[in-house]
Amino acid sequence: MRKTLTKLAVAVTGLFSVAYAQQDPQFTQFMHVKQAYNSAQAGTNGAMCFNGMFRQQWVSFPGAPRTGLFTFDMPVEVLHGGVGLFIANDQLGNDNTTMARAAYSFHIPINTGKLAIGLDAGILQKRISGNWTPPQTLNDPSIPNNTTTGAPNLNKLSPDFGFSLYYTVPNKMYVGLSTTHLAGQDLKGATGQGGNGGTNQYKLSFDIARHYYAIAGYTFSFDAGTHKVTPNIKVKSDGAATILDVNATYMWNNMVWVGATYRVQDAVAPMLGMMTKFGLKVGYSYDLTLSKINGYSSGTHEIMLGYCFKSAKPPKVSSHTNVRFLED
Repeated sequence: MRKTLTKLAVAVTGLFSVAYAQQDPQFTQFMHVKQAYNSAQAGTNGAMCFNGMFRQQWVSFPGAPRTGLFTFDMPVEVLHGGVGLFIANDQLGNDNTTMARAAYSFHIPINTGKLAIGLDAGILQKRISGNWTPPQTLNDPSIPNNTTTGAPNLNKLSPDFGFSLYYTVPNKMYVGLSTTHLAGQDLKGATGQGGNGGTNQYKLSFDIARHYYAIAGYTFSFDAGTHKVTPNIKVKSDGAATILDVNATYMWNNMVWVGATYRVQDAVAPMLGMMTKFGLKVGYSYDLTLSKINGYSSGTHEIMLGYCFKSAKPPKVSSHTNVRFLED
């Protein structure tokens, strides 16, 4: 069992070599935090919105992923678009990633819809701690062993950029394409000695992979909007591996929703939530793992909290004179 866990941790984090796995965190309730992976979405809903999400993956699994994020966006008329902010921290064992990006979105009205072009820029911090010990049963001299060699840490900052396109017809449909981590830097760390008393040298480094996203959703309304059904889809790829999420959500009276997300070959996740007339919304989802890891974890919890404030535009004040009443 311990050997299996160690192999998993090494495969995911790339602690002793270069990592080529998908690095961006995943979210089951992805339709509520589009700003996290598509900067062009900023301000397109015409409101000032705050969203937070916390995800605890693979509960009871040692070193399991834990992710928190915060997003903000609002329209800015003088800029003919919107602005946004995305902050996230993703931790998996001794691997810790922090991202912060500011976004600008330029909006182009098209009939009843809106096309948006987005750019975002910020920083990405990657931290990998060398303070870990592989099981004695895993006698691999290429794996760093902190107890015998003092494996080095990696703590690097990198510039982070993204580009995106987004088209929406409010309360009806949306579709978006985006890419993150355009800089795609290779973060170089220190050189250390192989584990378990080995003499092999290794270099601790981490490749930041570019990620590509495609998202779409369409809302079917019934009974004057009392009942709404929205299928959503998200495709995420780093060029080497692709993850597909398919979701369907039913909302009653713009107040309560239930739904489910299916992540191909990974999990199925029921979800529910509610929204008040004041713009506050709360959502929860629970991932039922379908892969072999389901025998070692108790599923995945995800909590979403959001608030949107839509300011009322002040009415235009106009005046005129009646030509029938003239004064000298």
